[in-house]
Amino acid sequence: MKAGERFAAAVAGEVQLDVAAFSIAACAHPSLDVDAACQELDRLADACPRASFAALHTYCFETLKLSGNRYDYGDPENSFLDAVLERRRGIPITLAVAMMELGRRIGVGVFGVGMPGHFLVRDARRDEEWCDPFNGGALYDADDCRALFARVHRSADAFSIEMLQPTPPRAIVARMLMNLEQGRLAADPTQLAWMCDLHLSLPGLAESEQRRLTELRQSVRARWN
Repeated sequence: MKAGERFAAAVAGEVQLDVAAFSIAACAHPSLDVDAACQELDRLADACPRASFAALHTYCFETLKLSGNRYDYGDPENSFLDAVLERRRGIPITLAVAMMELGRRIGVGVFGVGMPGHFLVRDARRDEEWCDPFNGGALYDADDCRALFARVHRSADAFSIEMLQPTPPRAIVARMLMNLEQGRLAADPTQLAWMCDLHLSLPGLAESEQRRLTELRQSVRARWN
């Protein structure tokens, strides 16, 4: 099955976040075996010593040493889960997906939290503490999140606690694709084409988003002609 078909199947019903993320990566890395990549996540999860959020946190940030790529944030490889696992660094959303999927494998619920401008996670059993995978797993309360929002946006005026609610998996996938569409790799029409095609295959897109992506995809065809 081609990467695009695998992606569409992974997001059609209950989202398989790991398969969807690796399918995105496989579009840029054609030699990537999605099943083998999922098995690598299985292997990494098996090495986590205990099934708790605290143990997962220690494992991710002290043992695996997952961290944010501060030196080249815009490197497209930061957006591909296979590269993130290999290099142990990425952007907030891919680091969050790695933590979520490791947690799922050991029976620890980890929610992704798509705060505008930054991506966090939290223990599914606690709603008063958030974890920042990009910043070494730093743990925040709501005031810390507000301060982070203010640093990103240069103001906290637009911040609301609702921004710290869990983000549905399909919306996480859409955000991963939007990051790519706005990044350096999208300057290549061939790469931008598959990004748009994957994004358009997501169920439940708003009409405005479908229109934006369709127009973007048509602009790619125009550049080829």
